[in-house]
Amino acid sequence: MRFRPLPLSWLRPLLQPPPLCRLHRCCLTEGPTPQPVIGPDSVEVLGHAYPSDDYTNVTPRILGKVGRNLHNEKNHPLWLIKERIKSHFYSAYMGRGGNPLFSVHDNLSPVVSVEQNFDSLLIPPTHPSRKKGDNYYLNRSRMLRAHTSAHQRELVLSGLDAFLLAGDVYRRDEIDSSHYPVFHQMEGVRLYSNHELFSAVEGGEDLPLFEGGGRRTPQKQEVHSLEATKLLELQLKNTLTRLITHLFGPGVQVRWVECFFPFTHPSFEMEVCFQGEWMEVLGCGVMEQELLSTAGAGNKVGWAFGLGLERLAMVLYNIPDIRLFWSQDERFLRQFRVKDVQQAVSFQPLSKYPSLHNDISFWLPENDDFTQNDFYEMVRSIGGDLVERVTLLDEFTHPKSGRRSHCYRIIYRHMERVLTQQEVTRLHQMIQRSAESELGVLGRY
Repeated sequence: MRFRPLPLSWLRPLLQPPPLCRLHRCCLTEGPTPQPVIGPDSVEVLGHAYPSDDYTNVTPRILGKVGRNLHNEKNHPLWLIKERIKSHFYSAYMGRGGNPLFSVHDNLSPVVSVEQNFDSLLIPPTHPSRKKGDNYYLNRSRMLRAHTSAHQRELVLSGLDAFLLAGDVYRRDEIDSSHYPVFHQMEGVRLYSNHELFSAVEGGEDLPLFEGGGRRTPQKQEVHSLEATKLLELQLKNTLTRLITHLFGPGVQVRWVECFFPFTHPSFEMEVCFQGEWMEVLGCGVMEQELLSTAGAGNKVGWAFGLGLERLAMVLYNIPDIRLFWSQDERFLRQFRVKDVQQAVSFQPLSKYPSLHNDISFWLPENDDFTQNDFYEMVRSIGGDLVERVTLLDEFTHPKSGRRSHCYRIIYRHMERVLTQQEVTRLHQMIQRSAESELGVLGRY
């Protein structure tokens, strides 16, 4: 892109403090996807076998989603969102020779090392996001990625300065209409040399990216100059505002909220006002310099952002339930077969079949070895997409023994037909038996 020179005075308002008041090369998932296998001593996924150990907690149902790559299925709503973002960056940002500045990577294997997923992003060893109860581990050293950022370092190491990355990610989570253990993210990274960042500023050749003896403040990292940080922040926010305007249309209201991420500082969340309500659509920030230094780009600075494709698609297309993205129902899929990815889609909801619900109550193990995510995962492994929502209704502590109990309501609904009470009763009884045998609870039913 070409910029007209800007006076140095233009930067000064950005430098004022605010008023007081967030390459290890992976295999590509190409060709037919081998069926995953969980054996007695190993887990086989995407044609590779990984020895199992005490950390192995991935389930056959989750492994069955690996390789589906909904974001690469033509005319799938997630593919449409990805392509709209990709086409915007391709047309708005050109490199030398008239080629797109940003490269796109959307076929990297979701199997990553624990080091890639956490350590490469400066996530501390004691950080709660590493918990076994929140992730899908193949073993202590390998896992299904919890975010596409797990590939940031390897792509920077390969010499890339500007790229978009999309893929499926896996997290154990609650069960409701907006949460699913497999979802899809897209993120972008842009690195700048001294010349690239300051070339549009008059007298920019005299401005440094780094400073010695600096200190970390809420506005910047200790090694960055304030001028570099503020200009990076401006470039980042302008880039994302243009993207969201492209997706939501002109006139969309945007606001920024300061937050914390281990791999960026300063960090922000972008919120948009949609149908009268503010909602968070992405996270972003100035990349931690330590991350760039370990990736061989210590002489550059950069920004990164990440967003959820399902979240955007549910909002832009008025899709009411995240399970629909996995549906093979032709009534759902045909609505997104458009000739142009920019074409507006007005999703017509499918007939909503009636729900059925059953409650389950149990005493927790006396050793307190119980997490709600373990229960949710067990329910998912049995009920699959027939389970629409699981809600904790009640917690009780016995006044004499001190023993605790939980009561959950499980709502069942088929997306494509009516469920019978007999079917639900059979599933619910399986869940009751598995809760006792696998989680060590004592039923109160």
